[in-house]
Amino acid sequence: MKVLTVVGARPQFIKAATLSRALLRAGFDEQLLHTGQHYDSSMSGVFFEELEIPRPAHALGIGSASHGAQTGRMLEAIERVLQAERPDWVVVFGDTNSTLAGALAAAKLHIPLAHVEAGLRSYNRRMPEELNRVLTDHASDLLFAPTSAARANLLKEGLAEDRISVVGDVMYDASLYYAAKGGGIPEHLDAQGLCAGAYALATVHRAENTDEPARLKLILDVLDDFAGQLPVVLPLHPRTAVALGDRARTDYPRIRFIDPVGYLDMLALEKHARLVITDSGGVQKEAYFVGVQCVTLRDETEWVELVEAGWNRLAPPHEPLAMRAALEQALAAPAGREIQLYGDGTAAEKIVSALGGR
Repeated sequence: MKVLTVVGARPQFIKAATLSRALLRAGFDEQLLHTGQHYDSSMSGVFFEELEIPRPAHALGIGSASHGAQTGRMLEAIERVLQAERPDWVVVFGDTNSTLAGALAAAKLHIPLAHVEAGLRSYNRRMPEELNRVLTDHASDLLFAPTSAARANLLKEGLAEDRISVVGDVMYDASLYYAAKGGGIPEHLDAQGLCAGAYALATVHRAENTDEPARLKLILDVLDDFAGQLPVVLPLHPRTAVALGDRARTDYPRIRFIDPVGYLDMLALEKHARLVITDSGGVQKEAYFVGVQCVTLRDETEWVELVEAGWNRLAPPHEPLAMRAALEQALAAPAGREIQLYGDGTAAEKIVSALGGR
């Protein structure tokens, strides 16, 4: 059985690595299609190397563009590949433009489509990610929900129950598999003169936070001030680096900016942090997986269960007092309540079984 897996961005490489191993064990013929949405070596190449992801059979090299232009170019190119390959299944992950383009191409050609990480909702339609995942869910034949809450979202939107499977989270699978490979003290800490448990790890990359200069300045002003209390290490995403230009280290001298890091180093930085501060959906979960308190620089989150269990706090990134209060509360908070919502580390195997694997 032939599966064509569509990836394009950093979180998808991690999920694809987990699923690809399970597909290989089950005897599937998998072809990987890389749209090129993340093309920088620090955001793409290093992940394929360290996660031992199969070399893409199709590398589209689309690169950056506006949402409409990028999605349209991907849709056209993916359609050509699907017409040539005619796979039994197309698999897409998450909520990126690559996801939506792969979903539309498969649906229009009547090729069965499976969506991994289905049913997540922020209920903020201003987020391009929200539109991408809603449209992908409604175009998909199989919906692999990571949690029962995600399943409930899908049912509420009228999607058929027999299309939905709660399989757990492939990101949890990945964290278990790679933890042993990336568990040491990261060399980045030595370079910054820091030790485990004595720093905050921050990431800022989401469009609504980086594309508005006033909002990005407000976030970094708060982080720079907070760094006077607890050192802040911030791997600088290419989008954020472009938004800041040459001002990062001069305007925010207390933040320890470092280059983007691979997945194994990121897991280690999260594991040894005192606090994680992020606007990433995946990093919120990874912080929980390693038992570290998280502050999310957004008005809402798809992972509401982490807020309810006391592992995560929302910090509206347009309200400096609210951000600072959330950071202080997280520092003072005990460990959150343990939850068992992300499966048992076998989400990939459950997905493969549903696709018809042995």
